[in-house]
Amino acid sequence: MDIQATAVRDLFRVQPHLRDDSRGLFFESFKEGRLAEATGHVFVPRQVNYSVSKRNTLRGIHGVVHPPSQAKYVTCVRGAVLDVVVDLRLGSPTFGAYETTVLDERSGTSLYIAEGLAHGFLTLTDDAWMNYLCSTEYVPGTQFDINPFDRQLAIPWPLTEPPVISDKDATAPSLAEAIDAGILPDYGQCLRLYAEARRAAARRAAGDERSSTPAPAAVPRVPS
Repeated sequence: MDIQATAVRDLFRVQPHLRDDSRGLFFESFKEGRLAEATGHVFVPRQVNYSVSKRNTLRGIHGVVHPPSQAKYVTCVRGAVLDVVVDLRLGSPTFGAYETTVLDERSGTSLYIAEGLAHGFLTLTDDAWMNYLCSTEYVPGTQFDINPFDRQLAIPWPLTEPPVISDKDATAPSLAEAIDAGILPDYGQCLRLYAEARRAAARRAAGDERSSTPAPAAVPRVPS
């Protein structure tokens, strides 16, 4: 798989190598070691979510406060969506920037979305299925929302008619209101979170190496 950085720091686009033949299609969608090697991020899924949406459904913009924070690995497994990721980490060099990507069932493209980034999408087809691998389990009351039509963000949703959207998303606070409310993650805290995840992974790897080392053979006693 090819893993590429994007204009939003700590957002990565993952393009699998497709194997297509008379039977259909096969590809590797996620490899923990390959992702860590290419991005420097440690990602261990703790929860898997699915959403199924009709055409012209808009979900987002959603993030998770720190703590606990949450990284995501998202893939469209049926249909197609326009996926949008926004950097809402206060102090980040790319704060307020967004990246758009078309995800669809045929390409197999995925996005790795680090902790502190926020996510949303607009469905381009009926019966669009999204798969989310999440680094933490859901904790009620920890999600924050930003209005997808916030003028400061100015996300170019390709709408030809009003979208299907929840009341919660349609009335979510603006970016300025979220800043004033103090609900956005801090970039420095996110960097420390990433670093601690790397240290924890290194400790686990060191422990695995020790446990796999054979114990020294017992020295036989010589009868006196």
